[in-house]
Amino acid sequence: MGGLEEYNNSGALIGLDALDDTELLGALKRMNPVKRQRTINKLANTGTPSRGSRAEMEKFFAELPAHIKEGLGNGTLRLCDSLIYSIKPVNSKTIKIFEPQDDRQIGLRNISNAKLQKNQVLLVSGLVLLAGTSADGTQDNIMATDYKSIEGFPAIVNGEIDLKANKKIILPETGNYVFKTSNMHFVPIGYYKLANPRLIEDDVPIELTISLGSTTGIAANTYIYAALHGTGTTA
Repeated sequence: MGGLEEYNNSGALIGLDALDDTELLGALKRMNPVKRQRTINKLANTGTPSRGSRAEMEKFFAELPAHIKEGLGNGTLRLCDSLIYSIKPVNSKTIKIFEPQDDRQIGLRNISNAKLQKNQVLLVSGLVLLAGTSADGTQDNIMATDYKSIEGFPAIVNGEIDLKANKKIILPETGNYVFKTSNMHFVPIGYYKLANPRLIEDDVPIELTISLGSTTGIAANTYIYAALHGTGTTA
């Protein structure tokens, strides 16, 4: 129970949120007296409501793998803001943002093998898509490139994006036009908020693909910065 202080819907985390009154009373009666009282105290103390992707994550507690629930419940895991990113060259009409052969490298990507680490799950609340043209193809210059709105790259704007995890569709083929946010003053540049957030579990393949109909007008050494934003878990 040590980790429950962090969450506003503790009942969901310990599996009591879906029970009716009779089932709830039965579950409480089966607990030892100390655990029963602590559980009642946690359920009664809702605290300050969570906001943003954290509030969205709490709605998905029932879907979390058992080992993640256990870690959150005993305090060995915590919720955290998360941004999973990768930079890839625009050298074809199909750009795989996360690939099995990728290694983690600061400035280029922060996951390896296109998978989250063990005990790390992510509720994807939104995506980021930016582009920039590097001075050349060296890693230092790629990492030093100023990534900006895709609005300066019409061929990218007119392309599509899709996201899958473990072959399950999170975002179907969607026009990149949704990332044109320069005139949206309350939206970060290149950010698209998902109306239907989805959970990505640890150690499953992540497939984020950019598909272009044309590469006309895209300069050599142009790169895409793409990221998954949301709430995840950390030790």
